[in-house]
Amino acid sequence: MKKIAILIENLFDEKEFIYPYYRLQEEGYNLDIIGKEKGHIYHSKSGMPITSTLASKDANPKDYAALIIPGGFSPDYMRRTESTIDFAHKMNTQGSIIAAICHGPWLMISSCDVSNRQLTGFYSIKDDIENAGATYVDEDVVVDGNFITSRTPNDLPVFVKTIIDELKK
Repeated sequence: MKKIAILIENLFDEKEFIYPYYRLQEEGYNLDIIGKEKGHIYHSKSGMPITSTLASKDANPKDYAALIIPGGFSPDYMRRTESTIDFAHKMNTQGSIIAAICHGPWLMISSCDVSNRQLTGFYSIKDDIENAGATYVDEDVVVDGNFITSRTPNDLPVFVKTIIDELKK
């Protein structure tokens, strides 16, 4: 079974990281925690530490079936790292699932062609999504091709269930 990549950066939302991380392990997937640097300790919005297992510059997109982008403010930091942008771009180019929640679509906008796609995210990034050429849809989960997006931690159950369903196709 292929692995799943979950991105990490400072100021991540701990619920949006932990819920998919452990739920996907329950389904039998192995997850790599990918950050700007391997072995770096990143802190959530409330200070919870998580250590990356791999640097984005060393991650091979072909090893992964899906990419999870948790929200919080971390996607803004993610899109400041060229190797993280490149990794997400290559994941999209090969047609892998790109699943983003809350502010996660910020990284999608910087790394993927989202024009003429339907996305959702935290309501404050609606303008960013639309300015990138996508259509903002205010629903708990939106699936458009290989893209899966959700709005807030309240959407996590349907977000992760949708990721699991799409991985089984």
